[in-house]
Amino acid sequence: MIKIADVAIAAKVSPSTVSRALTKPDLVAHETRERVLKAAQQLGYRPNKLARGLRKQKSRLLGLIVGDILAPFHATLAKGVQDAAEKHGYMVFLFNSDEQPEKEARYLQELQSHLPEGLLIVPTAKTRQHLQSLHNLRDLPIIELDRTSGSPGVHAVLVENVLGAREAVEHLIQLGHRRIGMVAGEPVITTAQERLEGYRQALEQAGIPFDDRLIANGYHKEEGGYAAAMELLRRPLHERPTALFVGNSEMAAGTVQAIRDLGLGIPDQISLVSFDDTRWAQLMEPALTVVAQPAYEIGFLACETLVSLLQQKKQMQSRTLRLKTRLLIRQSTARPFEGA
Repeated sequence: MIKIADVAIAAKVSPSTVSRALTKPDLVAHETRERVLKAAQQLGYRPNKLARGLRKQKSRLLGLIVGDILAPFHATLAKGVQDAAEKHGYMVFLFNSDEQPEKEARYLQELQSHLPEGLLIVPTAKTRQHLQSLHNLRDLPIIELDRTSGSPGVHAVLVENVLGAREAVEHLIQLGHRRIGMVAGEPVITTAQERLEGYRQALEQAGIPFDDRLIANGYHKEEGGYAAAMELLRRPLHERPTALFVGNSEMAAGTVQAIRDLGLGIPDQISLVSFDDTRWAQLMEPALTVVAQPAYEIGFLACETLVSLLQQKKQMQSRTLRLKTRLLIRQSTARPFEGA
């Protein structure tokens, strides 16, 4: 069992300094307190008491971890979080995981030394095990945005992914498309799973057999979307999809580039729909048909929910809020070309 003396040795201070740093932090120099907290966290010293100590300090700081801050969706989401936080007098400490579980784990560890009162996170594939391994986060209110990790006790703010994807594919079916390909995200991420399910449901309702050869994974990145689209569109004409549904805007950017590199026309040779709207999607020629999701509102509502949890003295049962999407039909979809 880890004792105060062990923490004192690791932090190179006296046991009494460790005790004050954990129970009366205002009596200890900031640099020393940070060193003690870091040592205590690394050693796993009495995590429940340490977590309570963090909360008592009322840092007015919230942690936010997003998957890709360069992606318009994540940037807009972060703006919503920041605006809601400022409204209630909180600061936001932002980390960018780059969709890499290793970075996420490192940032979760780092975040604890900054004494956050709550955490908002866009999960990676390993968020659940990361949260389970960080005992000091057990009593910290946590809101997941856009995706869910399945972590117990964690709240979430998402969108209607299945319905939005289904409406997008139904639109293509109504235009007459039957060979509809999908550039999907990372298979273990819930948004990718739910949007694939919406795709499946639309095909099933139209009596079109599901063909997994028409699915390629782009792993939520532009370069992945490019590779996936190339895989689908380099096939012989009679096997090639006449339309593509892409799981997010980053993969859609790569898909558009692949279509252009192959010398194909949108929508006369390939129809295209993407999940998520962006400025470039509106301005490209032809303008891109999209499933628009309220990125700013997701961030704002998630932060409002977190602040509400912080203001309540008793723990609330975890809940999931889902916001609606909108299908915006523009010029990138049309009937299949003749001979398809």
